Parts: sequence; C-alpha cells; structure tokens
Amino acid sequence: MSALLWALVALPLAVGTLLAVAGRPADRYAPGIAVGTAVAAFGLAVAVAFEHPRAEAPLLEGLPAGLAVDGLSGLMVVTVTAVTAAVLLFSVADIGPDEARARFFGLVLMFGGAMLTTVTATTLPVLLMAWEVMGATSWALIGYWWRDPGRGDAANTAFLTTRAADLGLYLAAGAALASGQADSLALDDLAATTGAWSALITAGVIAAAFGKSAQLPFSFWLSRAMQGPSPVSALLHSATMVVAGAYLLLRLEPLLAQSGWGGHVVAWTGAVTAVVLGLVAVAQSDLKQLLAASTCAQIGFMVLAAGAGAVTGGTLQLIAHAAAKSLAFLVAGAWLTALGTKALTPLRGAARRHRTAGITFSVAALTLAGVPPLALWAAKDVLLADALEDSTALYVVGLTGAVISAVYSTKALWIVWQPAPTSNAHPVTLPYAARLPLVILAVACFALTVTSFPPVRDAVGRVLGGEAQANPHAWEFALSGALAVAVSALVWIRGPQLLTLPGRLTAPASQWLHLETATRTLLVRPVMRLADALAAFDDRVLDRAVEGTARGSVRLALWTNARAERLVDGVVEGVAGGTRALGRWARRPQTGQLHQYLAQAVAAFTVLAVVLVLVR
Repeated sequence: MSALLWALVALPLAVGTLLAVAGRPADRYAPGIAVGTAVAAFGLAVAVAFEHPRAEAPLLEGLPAGLAVDGLSGLMVVTVTAVTAAVLLFSVADIGPDEARARFFGLVLMFGGAMLTTVTATTLPVLLMAWEVMGATSWALIGYWWRDPGRGDAANTAFLTTRAADLGLYLAAGAALASGQADSLALDDLAATTGAWSALITAGVIAAAFGKSAQLPFSFWLSRAMQGPSPVSALLHSATMVVAGAYLLLRLEPLLAQSGWGGHVVAWTGAVTAVVLGLVAVAQSDLKQLLAASTCAQIGFMVLAAGAGAVTGGTLQLIAHAAAKSLAFLVAGAWLTALGTKALTPLRGAARRHRTAGITFSVAALTLAGVPPLALWAAKDVLLADALEDSTALYVVGLTGAVISAVYSTKALWIVWQPAPTSNAHPVTLPYAARLPLVILAVACFALTVTSFPPVRDAVGRVLGGEAQANPHAWEFALSGALAVAVSALVWIRGPQLLTLPGRLTAPASQWLHLETATRTLLVRPVMRLADALAAFDDRVLDRAVEGTARGSVRLALWTNARAERLVDGVVEGVAGGTRALGRWARRPQTGQLHQYLAQAVAAFTVLAVVLVLVR
C-alpha cells in the first residue's frame, strides 16, 4: 500500500507541475485534466485512509523522508482531496477560457499535493519542504491576477507574514537536533524532548501554527488574501492552508501537553481569536472579508481544541468547517462573477436571483452560525466539553465566540435574502459545473452532523487514538443550539438596525483592528529604517573605507615603484658587477702553464703550513 501513498502525493504534484509549465497551449485541456486528477486523488485518499500505509525513503544521513497515514491524517487527506475536487469543478465555470487556465489549475494541484504531503509527513524535514511549497503556491494563487499591483501586494503581504511565522518551524527543527533527543526529527519524538530544548520546540511550533492559521496577532494577512480568485479563497481558507496550523497543533497535542504551558497558551489564543475575529466579521461590509474574519474565528475553535486536548472535537470542527466555508466562498465567488460585486449592500436579493446559490449559501451560513441540526453546532460542543473540563472560563469564552458566529452569519444571510432595491434584476443561471459542488457541499453540512454523536463519534475517537475525550452532556447541545437559534432569530428580526451601528463601534473592527497598520508601524518600518541605516553605513563608511584602502594601495605601489625599486635595482646591479669583477680576477691565474700552477701550489702549501704552525 505504500505505492498508493506515494501516488497520492506525487499525482497532483506531478500533474500540477506539468500543467503550470505547459502554460497557455494547455489551457484548453487543463480543466478536464485537473478535475480528473483531483477525483483520482480522492479515490487514492479513501483507499489509504482505510489501509493506513507507511512509506520511507532515504533523504539525508540519519534523516529519512517519511510519510504515513493514521487516523488524523487519514481524515485530513479525504477532506483535502474532496474539497480540492469540488473547488476545481467549480473553477471550470468560474475561471473563463480567456484566463491562464493551465497555470491556475496547475498551481491548485501543486498546492493540493503540498498540503497532502504536509498532513502525511512524519518527519520535520518533509514537513518543512511541503510547508514551503504550500506557501509558495499560495502566494502564486493569491496573486494569480498579477498584473493588478494591488493583488500582487496582497500576495506579498500574505506570503511575508506567514513566512515570518514559519521561521518557528526552523527554530523547532534546530532545537530538536541540538537536544540530541530527537535525532531523526520524527514528529512523534518531539514530545519526548525535555528541558529548555522542549520549550524552544514548543514555541517554534506554536508560532508557525499561529501564522499559518491566521490567529492573533497574524490574522490580518487573511484579509489581504481575499484579493485572490474566489476558488482560491474557497480552497486555501477552508480545508487547506489556514487549517494546516491547526492540524499541526492537533498532531502535536502531546508536545503541548508535555510542555506544561503550551496547551494553555494555545487554548486561550484560539478562544480569544474566536471572539475578537468574530466581532471583526460582524463589522464587515464586504462578504469575502466577513467570511475571511469568520475563518480566523472558526479556526480559533480548532486551536482551542488542540490546547485543551480535544483532538476529536477539533478534528470534527475542522471537517465540518471545511464543508461550510468552502461552500460559502464558492457561492460568494458565483455572485461576484454574476453580479460584479462582493459588497454586502449591493448583494441584497442575491439569494433570490438564483435559488440554488441562495439555498446552499443559507445552509453554509446556518452551519457557521451553529444552528441545529447542522454539523458545526454539535462539533463545537464536542470540543467545548473538553474546554469545560479544563476551565469554566475557557468554556464561557468559547461559547461566546459561538454566539458571535451566529450574529455575523445571520447578518450576511439577512442581506442576501432581502428584496433587491431595483426591479430590473433578473434571475442568474449558474452552469451545472458550478451548481453540482454547491449541492454536494450543502448535503455534507447536514450529513457530517452524525459524526458528533455516538456511535460515529466514538468510532472517530478510536481512529484518532490518544487519550479518552470528554463527552458533552445533553444540556450542552441544547444550550448551544438554543443560543444559536435565539441569536439568529434576533439578528434576523433586527437586521436593519445592525446595518446602522455607529461608526465609532464598527470602524476599528471593520479595519481588522488595524493589525496590519500596527505591524507596519512596530515591525516593518523599524526594520526598513534599520535597513536604510545599514545601507547608508555601507555606502558612506564601508564603501569609502574600501575605496580609501584601494587608493592607499595604489599610492604605496607608485611610491614603491619610484623609490624602493631603484634601491633594489641598484643592489642587484652592484651584486652583479661585483660578481663579474670577481670572475675576471678568478680567470687570471688560469694561464694553462705548468710552472705557474706549480708555483701557485707551492705558495698555497706554504700559506697552509704557516697557518697550521700558527694555529698550533
């Protein structure tokens, strides 16, 4: 079965790369090839989810490349491939033939392959490589319409923000190597580290996860990422990129628990994000911005679950959110294509103009609101049950976030169902390729509810393994359901008043709490000023020093040539002249006459005899 596992990650990566490289000549065939590849990957994902295969190959000395499918990753690969297939099918109608379709569909497949590698990786090197490819392809997808400078800037903001947080994974890998307690860098071995190294690993993992999942204080990048095509938003921000951080925290929940402090930090950050970003969603006047803020808030529940040890509840929340949020983004994209707007006020009556889009969006919105019997209603209670055992305050904050989700979801629903202000609005017909994934995802929002109740919930818990999870009581389901219904009804009744809230209450939230401005002020500008100062130091000090050294060397060379060279030449010439003179003197005794040689020998022996006498 390891061949199926290799095929699962290699198929979308290989086909996606070929399509992206082929470019415009392959535009005509790209949609069919991409959808077929996604469906094939879904079939492979189902197969490996049941078989739980493992695969390993040599990578570096002592650091193998490992992939494996267990309970958690098995559910994830099925979710990722299912959502990818639905998004690609919708994109056939949404991305027109005049667009660079081969590049778009190729990048989506590459991104999906990187996500599949991320969730099946068993070692940090493989995780890091997949993490990097996922970040690079997400940048290319967000900036797909790269000729628009605003979209390119949005892609850069999203990329740089997540990349800055991704440095935490490198910190974690370095600490794991330095500790000597996780030589293979296997993810399952990280929880075995102790001491300061364990704290560094935990901190690095948390930072990377918060950045990728757009949790506070990194949430603002998700707002900018809405500049990408709607299918990209549906894919990246429902079941793939932004949930990768939450998945990593759920996967490494033993590490958080072992650290002693990581679980509390993660749980409270997730709970606060669910509340604060929920309020941000309430204040939005743009549908995609509302959905983006709600994504941060909903993922906050998954992060809360990881910190509270509620792996089962967090996984159920992740799967249900993937269906609901991808559905909501796809409908928003359909309305943007048909009506040319994503602002809430001009979308009045949008649900009436095409009932399939309106009804399916209603299912998505009510699911996000936590209204029974839809999937997120029960999934939240499963994870909040563990939060209640951990801390009553944590449970209350989490329940508050769930109530706020009913406010922003019903607000959007109220607007799109109101009668259109103009009478010349005509029904909009969506292509079959766009309607089919909407219906399938809407059905999933209902069907996934059973996973939160016995015996299916118990089966999911056994598949995921780990410690036993707390089971929610009937009153918890009743309380959250009643609150969701009551708040939704109140918002529906008071809809007009919600649209006229004072600006002083909504302005900061509508601007995402000015998080991007704060980041630019506190981090970007100081770094740029430091870079400017270092550049000026380089130009004015280092460059001048190098140029001065060069000029001094040239002058020294000229002086040496003018003064020392003549001295050296004179010495050499003097030695040569003396040698020649000595040679001439040495030739004079060489006459060739025997009697002179005898006289010279007598003289030499006489001198030698005198010397010997004197020495003795």
